[in-house]
Amino acid sequence: MDKIALLADIHGNLAALHAVVEDLERWEPDLVIVAGDILNRGPLSGACFDLVRRFAAEHGWLVMRGNHERYVLHYDEEHRRPDFPTSGPRFEVSRVIAWTHSQVANQIASIAELPTHLTLNLDGTTMMVYHASVRHDRDGIDPFAPAEILREQIDARAHIFCVGHTHAPFVRRFGPTLVVNVGSVGLPFDGDQRAAYARLSRQRTGWQAEIVRLRYDVASTEQLFHTSGMAEAIGAHSRLMIRELQTGQSLLFDFVPAYHERIMSGKISIEDAVQDFLNRYQRSRETK
Repeated sequence: MDKIALLADIHGNLAALHAVVEDLERWEPDLVIVAGDILNRGPLSGACFDLVRRFAAEHGWLVMRGNHERYVLHYDEEHRRPDFPTSGPRFEVSRVIAWTHSQVANQIASIAELPTHLTLNLDGTTMMVYHASVRHDRDGIDPFAPAEILREQIDARAHIFCVGHTHAPFVRRFGPTLVVNVGSVGLPFDGDQRAAYARLSRQRTGWQAEIVRLRYDVASTEQLFHTSGMAEAIGAHSRLMIRELQTGQSLLFDFVPAYHERIMSGKISIEDAVQDFLNRYQRSRETK
């Protein structure tokens, strides 16, 4: 095995996934690994999951789950409870995951079976794949993380340690370990709209990694937020998600801690919170 492709964070963006698949068909890797977050935050989670599962069955892709698959599994349990709200703030903030759950409800068992991490022996080279880090599926690895933090986030036994989650790709040597963040197929957060995935290649000097960026029809995915019914189903949150897609930058990461408590306490509606946040975001861009 000399060529391995690693994908992560597809997030329901089928057009971006198709762009990566087409590139994989040209590169012809020996193995493809999907490191979680196939679902959520995009309009076609069901179609993306079906495609990935088909390639797993037909071509031996290895598929893991990430924090967004975990969210769907948690929602599948919670929404069955008799006290689950049908209105109010808690209901409003769950509309995004409810939309995703509706697309993959018949695949819950398959999602639950997905592993949270993988370890491969590549002829004496140990490769480990986690969604975020060994600590948690939301504990993202920063490309400039200090050594004392990075040491806790990876497994030192790995010669190659691969992750996703942050949507910001990088390749970094840390002692004997090659640390690779594969970036995001469907929702990059490094200011570059292009889909990202990682290629690992065995060279005479050892395994090397590179990040591949691919253009796809971003506008078609943006339009699907509306034609699929997602924007209507999830409400104001869709405005943030579309803006993330347009800019290649994370917005929910800043929005949630700034407004969640006030939304849940009823001090501000989600609609007003989103509008206030976008107004502030636009002003900050204009002053740069």
